[in-house]
Amino acid sequence: MEGGFFSGQLLIAMPGIADPRFERALILVCAHDPRHAMGLAVNRPVEGLTVPDLLERLDIKSEIKAPPDLVLMGGPVERERGFVLHTDDYQAQHSIGVSGGLTLTATRDVLEAMAQADGHPRRSLLALGYAGWGAGQLENEIKDNVWLTCEPDEALVFGPDHEHKWSRALSKLGVDPERLSFAAGRA
Repeated sequence: MEGGFFSGQLLIAMPGIADPRFERALILVCAHDPRHAMGLAVNRPVEGLTVPDLLERLDIKSEIKAPPDLVLMGGPVERERGFVLHTDDYQAQHSIGVSGGLTLTATRDVLEAMAQADGHPRRSLLALGYAGWGAGQLENEIKDNVWLTCEPDEALVFGPDHEHKWSRALSKLGVDPERLSFAAGRA
């Protein structure tokens, strides 16, 4: 956490989260400042929609056989808008550095790069929509034990095992998901 903000951190939803859209969610915080926070869920696949399918629907011609990675539901806000989270070996004019070698791009050029034999990011995920918080909202939710935080790694962010990412993130913290309670206490 840099300067009191959570950019670049993974949010792990606690059991009993009040919003069912975030049950067992794992969200990478892509931007966080005093006015807002924005993140992408990295473990919510859109059933039946792959990156090659989406590229074809957008009429982006592929030079390579793109891997059949699933498109993710990044969050409930602007679900028709696409975001590509990728390694920082690819940069576009409007790319935004997240941290730890991760970059976010929301323009068509990254999709076109993903379809090329050269010049594409080493690892990437495509998400529709995002999770957003207003001023102080994320900080209050963390204080109220809605989220735990951990450092991201490429396997958690880009790995294909979406079903187990939440429990694997908890394991990084030494937390057994079976023993985790949704009740919080105050000392």
